[in-house]
Amino acid sequence: MTVSALVVSHDGARWLPAVLAGLAAQTRPVDHAVLVDTTSRDASPDLARAALGDDRVHVVPGSTSYPAAVAHGLALLPDDPDGWVWLLHDDSNPAPDALSELLAAAESHPGVDILGPKLREWPSLRRLLEVGLTITGTGHRETGLERGEYDQGQHDEIRTVLAVNTAGMLVRRRVIDELDGLDPELPIFGNDIDFGWRAAQAGHETLVVPKAVVFHAEAAHRGVRRTPLTGRHTHYQERRAALFTSLANVSGRLLPWQFVRLFMGSLLRVLGFLGVRAVGEALDELAAVLSVCGRPGQVLAARRARAARRQGDPHDVRHLLAPAWLPYRHGLDCVTDLVAAATNQAQDVAERRRSAKLEATGAPGVTPRTTSRPAPEDDDEAFLTDSGMVARFFTNPVAVVLFVAAVLGVVAAREAFGSITGGALSPTPAEVSDWWQLHLESWHPLGTGTDVPAPAYLLPFALAGWVMLGEPGAVVSALMLLAVPVAALGAWRLLEVVGRLADPRGLPRWLVLWGALTYALVPATSGAWGQGRFGTVAVAALLPWAARAALGFVDPEVDRRWRAAWRTALLLALGAAFVPGLWLFAVLAAAVVLAAAAFIAPRLLRDRDSWGPPVLAVALTPALLAPWFVPLLTTGSAAGLLLEAGRLPMSEVSFVGLLTGRLGDGGAPWWLGIGPGVLAVLALVPRRSRVSVLACWLVALAAALVSAVLAQVTLSLPALDTRPSLGLFVVVLQGLAVVAVVLGAEGFAHRVEAGHPWWQRSLVVSLAVAAAVVPVGGLVWWLSGPDDSLARDIEQVVPAYMEQSSLLGPEHGVLVLSGSVETGLDYRIRRGDGVTVGEDEILSLADEDRAFTEEVRQLASAPTPDVVATLGERGVEYVVLSAPADGRISARLDATAGLDQASAENRATRAWRVDRPLDPEAVEGDRDWWRSVLLLLQAVLVVVALVQAAPTVRSKRDD
Repeated sequence: MTVSALVVSHDGARWLPAVLAGLAAQTRPVDHAVLVDTTSRDASPDLARAALGDDRVHVVPGSTSYPAAVAHGLALLPDDPDGWVWLLHDDSNPAPDALSELLAAAESHPGVDILGPKLREWPSLRRLLEVGLTITGTGHRETGLERGEYDQGQHDEIRTVLAVNTAGMLVRRRVIDELDGLDPELPIFGNDIDFGWRAAQAGHETLVVPKAVVFHAEAAHRGVRRTPLTGRHTHYQERRAALFTSLANVSGRLLPWQFVRLFMGSLLRVLGFLGVRAVGEALDELAAVLSVCGRPGQVLAARRARAARRQGDPHDVRHLLAPAWLPYRHGLDCVTDLVAAATNQAQDVAERRRSAKLEATGAPGVTPRTTSRPAPEDDDEAFLTDSGMVARFFTNPVAVVLFVAAVLGVVAAREAFGSITGGALSPTPAEVSDWWQLHLESWHPLGTGTDVPAPAYLLPFALAGWVMLGEPGAVVSALMLLAVPVAALGAWRLLEVVGRLADPRGLPRWLVLWGALTYALVPATSGAWGQGRFGTVAVAALLPWAARAALGFVDPEVDRRWRAAWRTALLLALGAAFVPGLWLFAVLAAAVVLAAAAFIAPRLLRDRDSWGPPVLAVALTPALLAPWFVPLLTTGSAAGLLLEAGRLPMSEVSFVGLLTGRLGDGGAPWWLGIGPGVLAVLALVPRRSRVSVLACWLVALAAALVSAVLAQVTLSLPALDTRPSLGLFVVVLQGLAVVAVVLGAEGFAHRVEAGHPWWQRSLVVSLAVAAAVVPVGGLVWWLSGPDDSLARDIEQVVPAYMEQSSLLGPEHGVLVLSGSVETGLDYRIRRGDGVTVGEDEILSLADEDRAFTEEVRQLASAPTPDVVATLGERGVEYVVLSAPADGRISARLDATAGLDQASAENRATRAWRVDRPLDPEAVEGDRDWWRSVLLLLQAVLVVVALVQAAPTVRSKRDD
C-alpha cells in the first residue's frame, strides 16, 4: 500500500518551509511526493525544489484552479488504484504522527475510503478549526464547533462525517478516479464538501480522525493571500461555492424549495450586510446568488453528472447533513451577539463620557469601570435598587424638569390626537396607497391633469404610513405630536457637542436643559404648530440633528468625516423634502464656510478629506430627492424651491416676526420671542465665549440677509401670488440665538465661579431668571390653548352625495364656482376625496389650463349645449355655484340644456348635474419612462447613503 503526498502552492513562501519540514518529519514517511505550484510570485518553487528535488516540483499557470492543479499532480504520481493520496495545502502543516494516525484508522475501518485530520488554527496551535464538515440548508459551512473553541480533547472520537477538508485529506486513488476528481466548477472553495457529498451518494464512507492533527493557516479564507481566482472577492467565491454545492447535490424533490430558499435567503443576507455597512460583502453576496441562480443550466448539468455516478438512495446521506433547525439557531445567536455588542458599546461610551467629564473637572482618584454592576441576587435587593433609581430620579432636578416638560408638551399638543386639519394642513387621504400613487406617478389626475411632481415629503410619509398600519392621519398626528420632543432631544444632543467643542468640560446640564426646552418650543410659540405649517414644524425638529451631524466635518478621523457627510445629506434631504429652502441655505452655508477656510487655511482645500464631506453633503441632497427635484425644474415649477409643505396662502413673515420668532399673528406674545435675541446680544459680553458667540451671530447675519432678500420677491404662481416661505429662517435665527445664549451663559457662569463682585453675580442671577421666563412662558401659553386654526372643520360646499360620486373615478369631477359677475369668478375641480395632504403643492404649481378657463367663462356668461358636452368630456359630472350664488349665473345655468338641477345642502348654494357622457380618460396623461429611472436612482442612493452613514464594522478577516 503506497501513500503519495500531493501539495498545491501559490505564494506560500511564509508557510511552505514548515509544511515541507512537517511532511519530511512524518513517523510514517510518504512513498511519493509532488508539489504543483500555480506560478507563485515569491520563492515558493525554489523552496520546494530545495526540499523535494527539481523533478517533483511542477509549475502551472497562475489561473489554474485547485481541482485542475490536483488533477495535474495526480497525473505525475504512480497509478496505483489501491494506493492512498494525501492532499495538503502550502499553509497546512501536519503533526509528525498525522499520517500514521490516518493510516491506523484506515486499517481498523477497512471500508473507509476517505479520512481527514483534526484541523487546528495556525499559528495559535490550540484553537480548533474543523473536526469534519457538513453543510446547512442555507448553504452555511458547518463545523459543529463554537467560535474560538480550544482543543481539550472534547472531539477526539472517530466518527463518520459528510466531508473533510482537503488540507490533510487522505483518499484512495480509485475513489478520486471514480468521482472524476474535484469539481472544476468550484475553483478554490467548497470542493471538499462537494467531493464528500458526491462520495457519500456514491456509497463511500468518510471518517474524521481527531488524533491526526494538521495546523492550517486558512490564508485564502482569511484574505491573507490573494490569488488570481479570488482577487479581492473572497466572499463571492465562498458563497458561490456554497450555493452551487447545495443546489447540485440536494435531492430532486427538494430542489425547487432549496432554490427559492437560497435565493431569498441570499437577498436577506445582502440587506443584513448593508445594515452593518459591509458593502463589499453585500455586493459579493448578490453577485454570487445571481451567478448561480441566474444560470440554472450549469446547475442542471452538474446534477446530471452526479446522477450518473450515484449509487443507492440519495436520501441515505441526510443523516450526514446539518439538522434543519441549525440555521435558525445561528440566526438567534447572531441577534444575541448584536444585542450584546450594542449594549456593551453603549455602556463603554457612557463610561468613557463619565470618566472624561470627571477627569475634566479634576476629580481625584478617577478610575474607569471595567466591569458592570452585578445584578441583584434577590427580590429585596432588586426592590432596593429600583427604589434607589426612583430616588435618584426625584432628586435630580434636570430629570424632573425634563419629565414634567414632556408631559406638559403632550398635554399642550392634545389636538394632535385624532384627525387634525386647518390652516396650511389639508385633510389626509383615505389610504396610504394614495400617497404612494402620487409619489410613483409622473402624471396626476388633479384639476384638469398635471405633470408637476408630487412633493418629496410624500415618500417618508408613505413609509411611515406602512409602519402605522396604513393610517395616513396617524402619520400627520405623529409628526405634530412628536415634533417638540424630537426637537428637544436634538437640541440637547447638539448643545452637548457644541459645549465640548467650546470647552472640554462641556456645558452645565442646566444650561443644556434651558437651550433644549427653549428651542423645542419654537414650533409652537412661533405659530407654525397652530397654523398647521407642518413643513416648518418638521424642519424645526430635524434642524438640530442635521447641525449635529454637520459638526462631524471637523472630526479628526477621516472615516468619521465622510460618515458625517452621508448622515448630513440624509437629514438635509429629509428636511428639504418639507422645506426646500433648507438645502439652498445649506449650499450657501457650505460656500461661506469653504471660502472662510480658503482664506484662513488655504492648505485645507488641497486635502480632499477636508472639503469633500461638506461638498458631498450638499451635492447629494438633490440626488436623493431626484424624483421631485428634476421634474420640478423641467416642468417650469422651480418656484416650488422657495415654498414649503402645506396649503397656500400662508401668512407672511415680517421683519419684526424674524426678530421675535413669529409667523404672522398666530404665535405667542412678542415679548416672549424677543427674549432669546436680547440674551444673545448680552452673550457677547463674556470674553471667554465671545469667539463662539460671534460665529453664531455671523451665521445669523447671513440668514437674516437671505431672508431680507427673499422678502422682496413675489412668486407669481398659476393659482395666486405669494411670498417665499420664511418659516425656515425664523427657526434658524431662533436656534442660533439659543446656541449663542447657552455659550454666553457658560461664560457668565465662569465669572461667578471665579469670585467676581457681588453685583456681577446678582446680574447673572437676574439674567438667569429672565431667561427661565422664556421656556416657562412659552409652555404656559401653549397649554392655555391659543386660538389656532387646527381642528377647525373646513366649510363644505359640495354635498355628500357628490363626494361619494367623485370617489367612483377621476371622471366624476365636481366643478365648484365661487364669486359673482361683478367681483369675478374663481373655479376649482374636486376629484376623488378632494384636495388632501400632498396635493396642495401640485395644484399650486400646476399651469393654468387656459382652454378650460375659457370654457368656464363661457359657461358662466353664455352657456350652450356644446359647452356642457365639453364638461362631460373634461370629466365634470356636477357644477356647484357656492354661496352666495349669483342669481344671473344660476338663471343662465338653469336654462341650459344638458344641465339638470341638483340638490344642495345649503340653500344659498346651487348645483347642477351634467347630463352628458363622461369621458373616463378625461384627465389621463402620458407616463414618462424616466420617472422610473429617477425612482430607481433614489432608492439606490437612499440605501447607499444609509449604509455609508452607519458605523464602520470590521470584517472578521481584519481580526
